[in-house]
Amino acid sequence: MKINLITAVLRKFFKRNFKKGFNAYYLLVLTIILLTVVTQSIVQYSLAKQSSDTVVVNIAGRQRMLSQKAVKEFYNCKMGNNCEYGDLKSTLTTLVRINEDLQIGNEKVGVYPLDTKEIQINFDKLQPFLDGIFYALNDIKDMDKVSIKDLKYNEENFLKIMDRIVGQFQKKSEKDIKNMMILEKYLAILSVIVVLIEIVFIVNPIINRIVKQNKKLEEIAWHQSHAFANHVKNIKDHQYVLRVEKNPERQKEIIKFVVEELDGIEEVSQFMVKALKKP
Repeated sequence: MKINLITAVLRKFFKRNFKKGFNAYYLLVLTIILLTVVTQSIVQYSLAKQSSDTVVVNIAGRQRMLSQKAVKEFYNCKMGNNCEYGDLKSTLTTLVRINEDLQIGNEKVGVYPLDTKEIQINFDKLQPFLDGIFYALNDIKDMDKVSIKDLKYNEENFLKIMDRIVGQFQKKSEKDIKNMMILEKYLAILSVIVVLIEIVFIVNPIINRIVKQNKKLEEIAWHQSHAFANHVKNIKDHQYVLRVEKNPERQKEIIKFVVEELDGIEEVSQFMVKALKKP
């Protein structure tokens, strides 16, 4: 019942708009262009989102390595084994910067601002341990005062929470991909429905109109090639006889035949006009 009602409404809409001069060809082309643009936009957005999610997971995973590298550099400096304080400073700076990028975003590396509350909660939990590592190792003058026990405690908790964050980012990425796939399926179904509607209400009427016009042209061509041509031929024959005929009575009779043929031509012309006016 609902389908019949929807079909009736659509028929009424298309019929009313076409009567007002709405061009069906433009509607068909416009719809195809619109569907193509929308589909491509969603596909491009999906690819960009997947790329961003991949970058985020990789960067988040790198955070664990950077924290371990910073602590390792500290131990080297503490023990006097190939101490590279510049590397330690650079590692700490990168660790803090990436931590901010993962939360507020960074267009240069293709990371969007964080929009997941659960992940943000873990970042908030992570911050004290990151601060503990940074402030303990940031100043080379205070390295002798650094508590190895506290540093190890901060590093272990940092790694645990960072592992959870990486796992959350991975799950979020998988969820985003799944949602995009569902959206693309619905869009594909919508595209098929729109195309079917256009076939029923636009393409079929156009084809029917062309078929009717072809039939009209065939009828006109037949009358022109048969009935009209026969009348013209008969008139020419009567004209020839009229030229050689000397009997006035016979001439009148021939003229009568010519008039009848002319009437026949007029009937054929009227029929051809009616054929063109047929709906």
